[in-house]
Amino acid sequence: MPESSPPRNSEDDTPDIQLFKSQKRIFPKQVDGFFRKLKWVVMVVTLGIYYFVPFIRWDRGLNAPDQAVLIDLENKRAYWFFIEIWPQEIYLLTGILVLAAIALFFVTSMFGRVWCGYFCFQTVWTDLFIWVERLVQGDRYARQKLHEQKWNLEKLAKMVATHFLWLAISFCTGGAFVLYFNDAPTLIQHALEFDVSTSIATVVLGLTFSTYLMAGFAREQVCTYMCPYARFQAAMFDENTLIIGYDMRRGEPRGKHKKGDEWKDKGHCIDCTACVQVCPMGIDIRDGLQMECIACGLCIDACDNIMDRLSLPHGLIRYDTARHIKEASEGVKAGFHILRARTLYYAAIMALVGGVMLYALVSRAPFELHVLHDRNPLFVQLSDGTVRNGYEIKILNKTHDDKVFKLQFSGLERYEIAIKTAGEVSADRLEVGADNVGSYHVFVSSKLTQGAPRDIVFTLTDSKTGDVDTYESVFMSRRGE
Repeated sequence: MPESSPPRNSEDDTPDIQLFKSQKRIFPKQVDGFFRKLKWVVMVVTLGIYYFVPFIRWDRGLNAPDQAVLIDLENKRAYWFFIEIWPQEIYLLTGILVLAAIALFFVTSMFGRVWCGYFCFQTVWTDLFIWVERLVQGDRYARQKLHEQKWNLEKLAKMVATHFLWLAISFCTGGAFVLYFNDAPTLIQHALEFDVSTSIATVVLGLTFSTYLMAGFAREQVCTYMCPYARFQAAMFDENTLIIGYDMRRGEPRGKHKKGDEWKDKGHCIDCTACVQVCPMGIDIRDGLQMECIACGLCIDACDNIMDRLSLPHGLIRYDTARHIKEASEGVKAGFHILRARTLYYAAIMALVGGVMLYALVSRAPFELHVLHDRNPLFVQLSDGTVRNGYEIKILNKTHDDKVFKLQFSGLERYEIAIKTAGEVSADRLEVGADNVGSYHVFVSSKLTQGAPRDIVFTLTDSKTGDVDTYESVFMSRRGE
């Protein structure tokens, strides 16, 4: 009789289900071609802008910083070449962000995820880190072998060199960021003397760590799991959006090919996986458009290089639209449709927002008057029956010259103005320093005490240029019996 099998434990009946799977490290292969060269150019230009813009000087006069791009948190100013933004003009920053978002939607609707593939911060720094990794450790197969081998002196030396260069780049990245908030040459001099504030050091170290982590380790996971853009990009795509596509009609059925063999009943894809090996996201574009694809074009270069070896035309993998690919397979000659409802909507919104911002910049006054009525008490009745109201006057001098202003008042027939401040100051001569805010406490007195609150107008006049700004307020008094 055959031996009876031992009774199985109930735990053995449970299927082996793997709920979580560790991320497989991607080792993109080096490739040469048009799009790879384009990415090198974009990387050099964007990194050059990021690292060197804080050192550009812009002469704004004696009373203003000469750094072209500066966010001066201490003095609550933002400078961008000839534009100066005050806290009261935060709507300009809002407009810039709205304009940038709509421009991104507009570009995406036409050209797909070109921002992700060429200009995104994560893409640029990841490209730089992979270049360093390849420089020290070698290309794809050498890096894979090094990653899998046991630790020895060779592996230790290469890994230490790689991570040291990564940390150096990350430190420069964090250091360049704080230069946008401080005078660059001065801060560098203080850093060399180890004389920087705790807040600056904390920001630099924080950005150093985050850059090292995101570009060195997270890489494609940032694009896939952290960035929301990959999730909602499909809402901006249509059949006329330029995407990276695989020409299945030409490539299938795929299979190996030997030199001299005929292509009859065979597709031009030889299943070499070159497109997969160079992809920084580790996807196979032949499976169709995927959320992970950042449209960098490296798979196009890899495929075109293989087509050159096989003496076949380029374009098996290419930038194209879904509509063009479909119509081309049907023998219909199609073109690229730029003017369509989606792009016209985005263009109209950009034009509107841009026009509003341009008008705001052109019409912005060199100074502003703000008046705040005292709330406690609203008014004071003096012994002679006169009613006095207090107002907090703020004068914003947005120019880089010292200014003298004259304050006038209308809305009451008989009144007196008194200014409470240190020293002797009159309403005919209010001095405000360059690029500064002048604050004065003004008392307006009148014997017209009967009746409801009266509308009044404060008028501020530049004594030199004659420019005028007004502000409407009220004069509170005893109500009639």
